[in-house]
Parts: sequence; structure tokens; C-alpha cells
Amino acid sequence: MYKNILVPVALDHGSKSKTPIEIAKCLLADGGKITLLNIINKIPGYVELELPKETQLNWIKESQTELEGLARDNYPKAQCKVFEGHPNQGILDYANEMEIDCIVMASHKPGLQDYLIGSTAARVVRHAKCAVHIVR
Repeated sequence: MYKNILVPVALDHGSKSKTPIEIAKCLLADGGKITLLNIINKIPGYVELELPKETQLNWIKESQTELEGLARDNYPKAQCKVFEGHPNQGILDYANEMEIDCIVMASHKPGLQDYLIGSTAARVVRHAKCAVHIVR
């Protein structure tokens, strides 16, 4: 059983986000905690200059609200965090900083592009310093 579980969530994956939360609840030790994490892809600098700052802040607020709704429906005690950055590196950095002992995340069936550049889940599995449980 794990005391500190991280569940990275891609909010555009819809119902695929529920299964990792259910698995995390099964793996959670008494007194442990689950954190839902959404990382919004960093906007390239040349695009960022053209967008009003409020637009970026609204994306973060909307993601936080959606993540909190997912937590409320599936595990109300979960902490919810939203950051901007590169998903695979953001997941790894957060896991290291917060001393996560297990990451539970969804992955899609690998396609040709994943063999060429790799998926977020594959990168997390390769570089995480803790246990990683992948759900398909």
C-alpha cells in the first residue's frame, strides 16, 4: 500500500480519468493521500505574446474547476493541482518534490508516433524514482 499517490489527469481524456482514480483508491494505505495533477502544455513564447494574460489564467482556473469536479465525483478527499509546463517533466518534478511513492496514470494504446517520440506515460515510467502503475 502507498501513502502518497499521484494521479496525473489529461482532462481531454474524459472517462479514462476515472479508472486511475479507482485504482489509486485501492492502492492507498490508511491515512494516505491522493493528488490529482493536470499539467497544461506550455504555450510557445511567440504565441504567448499574442494572447491576453487573462486567457492563460482562465485556462488554469477552468482546469482547476474541472479537476475539482472530477475529484468530487470520484474521491472528494483528493488534492487537486494544476500547473503549466511539459507534462512528462512536470509529473516527474512534482513526484520528486512531493515525495510521491506511486504514480497511477492512464495511457493510450501505442501508435506509430509513440515509437518515434514516445508517450508521456512511457517517459514517466522510464524516469520516475517511484512505482508507476499504467492503466489502459
